Amino acid sequence: MRTATLGPAERAESLASMAERELDLLVVGGGVVGAGTALDAVTRGLSTGLVEARDWASGTSSRSSKLIHGGLRYLEMLDFALVREALKERGLLLERLAPHLVKPVPFLYPLQHKGWERLYAGSGVALYDAMSMARGHGRGLPLHRHLSRRHALRVAPALKRDALVGALQYYDAQMDDARYVATLVRTAAAYGAKAANRARVTGFLREGERVVGARVQDVEAGGEYEIRAKQIVNATGVWTDDTQSMVGERGQFHVRASKGIHLVVPKDRIHSSTGLILRTEKSVLFVIPWGRHWIVGTTDTDWDLDKAHPAASSADIDYLLEHVNSVLAVPLTRDDVEGVYAGLRPLLAGESEATSKLSREHTVAHPVPGLVVVAGGKYTTYRVMAKDAVDAAVHGLDMRVAECVTEDIPLVGAEGYRALWNARARIAARTGLHVVRVEHLLNRFGSLTEEVLELIAADPTLGEPLQTADDYLRAEIVYAASHEGARHLDDVLTRRTRISIETFDRGTRCAREVAELMAPVLGWDKDHVEREIEHYRKRVEAERESQRQPDDLTADAARLGAPDIVPL
Repeated sequence: MRTATLGPAERAESLASMAERELDLLVVGGGVVGAGTALDAVTRGLSTGLVEARDWASGTSSRSSKLIHGGLRYLEMLDFALVREALKERGLLLERLAPHLVKPVPFLYPLQHKGWERLYAGSGVALYDAMSMARGHGRGLPLHRHLSRRHALRVAPALKRDALVGALQYYDAQMDDARYVATLVRTAAAYGAKAANRARVTGFLREGERVVGARVQDVEAGGEYEIRAKQIVNATGVWTDDTQSMVGERGQFHVRASKGIHLVVPKDRIHSSTGLILRTEKSVLFVIPWGRHWIVGTTDTDWDLDKAHPAASSADIDYLLEHVNSVLAVPLTRDDVEGVYAGLRPLLAGESEATSKLSREHTVAHPVPGLVVVAGGKYTTYRVMAKDAVDAAVHGLDMRVAECVTEDIPLVGAEGYRALWNARARIAARTGLHVVRVEHLLNRFGSLTEEVLELIAADPTLGEPLQTADDYLRAEIVYAASHEGARHLDDVLTRRTRISIETFDRGTRCAREVAELMAPVLGWDKDHVEREIEHYRKRVEAERESQRQPDDLTADAARLGAPDIVPL
């Protein structure tokens, strides 16, 4: 396996190569399911292409709660199959597939009623742990424990004393969702898949009833390609219905979008050594540790406006603040909010709205010959969704194809990660970086950290932190453009790093430094650098304005005030 690089040259080569000869499988959509499908297909020996209209994970897959979890609340719905499946995937990710990216995270569940609630909730969490252990993939996480009120307040002093009578603490896992997708794409490319972001499908090629390929517009360089494939997988999430309409087929189901928003606040605003999970009248609310920050979320409301840039309204923000403040001794205010992000969950609905309920299950359909659709599901079970999609596509291939092997395929950076982690003090001494910086790199790049360190060895100034976003080294910006497929300033500040939600200025103060680091890699001149900076500032202004609006309609209109960047 070669080391995967998603630089400008590799992107151009991938597009040209996909257009040259017929593929076995073309995947449309570069979120976690599409990227997982490409990895599944290529590791079965299929010639595979992957195209994404914008940036990798730029839709739902970069705007989640950033949790890998079994879905504890689905036990209450008696959806044991979904929980069992998700717990197995959680274990695989923690222990085998991506230990450098997926980490354990503790949660405290405050109990508000004596007696029955501890028995009821405790039974659920005990079953959760037992199901995890039964799958043979739960040993990487501590078991749950029961806490008295006094003990719970020692663990989470931020809580009001009268907000709980006791607590349960259990463990799940978390990751940086956008980074995970970029790593998935790189892993697929390492096994031979051809991948291109900012390559938009504008239509499908047909021979009679059969779909035999796609017309793909190169959004960056211009021009259109005809990419032929024996089978195409539509993995476009909340855009599924739009993509299906290109072949005049909607299928047996359609996908509804549910908006969830999250707030990011500084770590010192909530005094706790554990995450929190709180029950609300509609769902649950998480307070999730996130480096030097907390993520607070989420909401769950219907959304039928712009899918590319869902907007958080003032009402959304107030809802989260009101609910989290109901248990905090020192309430959060608007001034504490560093970042806000909104994402859309793709939920399945049947043809009959009256008889179907929205679901976190996924489905795979083969509506016309040559085209497979995969939709629904949740981030944690992306690998199962990918397997099911490729299994369906294989039925349309006139050839013997191997079974899925992704259960045993570590993502790039996983191999050797633990050995490097154990040697982090020596790496720090060798490179002159503080050991905390080395740990930061290892938890973002795994064993690929050596590639970042090579950039620093060649140019020691890249070992310095960004001036106004000092969690990140300058080398990480260069690496994002040269190895991780970042094409624009927005890609780096929003997805390759999380500067856009981790700083009060939303990344505007470091925009120039970041753009100037990207420029040599991507061939930008001074005018292009200025365009990137101006576009990013307008995007931030539009988002801030949308978050001052009272409802979805006005928030959406304000957010659309900043158009997508289009290279000149």
